[in-house]
Amino acid sequence: MSPYKSLEEYNFEIKAEVQERYSRIIDEIGEDIHREGLVKTPERAAKAMLFLTQGYKQDAEEILKGAMFKEDYDDMVIIRDIELYSLCEHHMLPFFGKAHIAYIPNGHIVGLSKIPRVVDVFARRLQVQERLTHDILECINNTLKPKGVAVVIEASHMCMMMRGVQKQNSVTTTSGFRGQFEKQETRNEFLNLIGR
Repeated sequence: MSPYKSLEEYNFEIKAEVQERYSRIIDEIGEDIHREGLVKTPERAAKAMLFLTQGYKQDAEEILKGAMFKEDYDDMVIIRDIELYSLCEHHMLPFFGKAHIAYIPNGHIVGLSKIPRVVDVFARRLQVQERLTHDILECINNTLKPKGVAVVIEASHMCMMMRGVQKQNSVTTTSGFRGQFEKQETRNEFLNLIGR
């Protein structure tokens, strides 16, 4: 049982702790935490971090289950160019790009807005792109139980662009396929439809 009375109180307590840690980091790197431009930075950074990691408090399967509808449609459904923003778990720097998702219904369809929400739930956690692709794929596959699911993610990683190898124009592509998308013909149809 949580010692906090409500989610709001929990967020306030966590924000205060995170805010204090940001203050210490700013001080440790040699900045003046009392400088006018930085006075509110720890609070802003704490709020931003809690927003960017809110996926830990959300249940992607419940989001899908809340908008499943019986339907006989059994052709491919594609939601492409879904914007995503996440934090690399290795350096806590952003990576961002687009997800392209398809599924072939097996008696149920899902509200179209729920697929991008599933992307957000998993993206708003500390991630690696490979696991993000897998998490989205498995969530849709296990919840909707479709005839097939396909996920392709294309993203740019600030940890490669700002530091390390400093390659500003590189894009990482990951993919996952289940069911009918494991057949080359169906997979090729999906990849052609998303222009890849």
